[in-house]
Amino acid sequence: MEATLPNCPKCESEYTYEDGNLYVCPMCNHEWSSNADESNTEEEIIKDVNGQELNDGDAVTVIKDLKVKGTSSVIKQGTKVKSIRLVEPEDGHDIDCKIAGIGQVGLKSSLVKKSSK
Repeated sequence: MEATLPNCPKCESEYTYEDGNLYVCPMCNHEWSSNADESNTEEEIIKDVNGQELNDGDAVTVIKDLKVKGTSSVIKQGTKVKSIRLVEPEDGHDIDCKIAGIGQVGLKSSLVKKSSK
């Protein structure tokens, strides 16, 4: 008998899989504990493109050119961003940071890789 896995609570995808004691959604990269109930206030783990866990204050590097919405500015691939702040995802943007020459922006963790400080 095959056990049915729960749908992703974030995007409702049915393609979840188990990784140790976590469920993982390959569609939105959401991870949650297989034995956690909904009242658990455990913080979501935010990871970079390589699967490295990100924390407040980390330095990251942008992995591809990004157009800044509403301007003609571009954040170039290889731009190093220091002292990131992790936030509740809004439109997929889960990192707040300041970039020289551009200002305060939100980035997606899937478009950065962790770098040394």
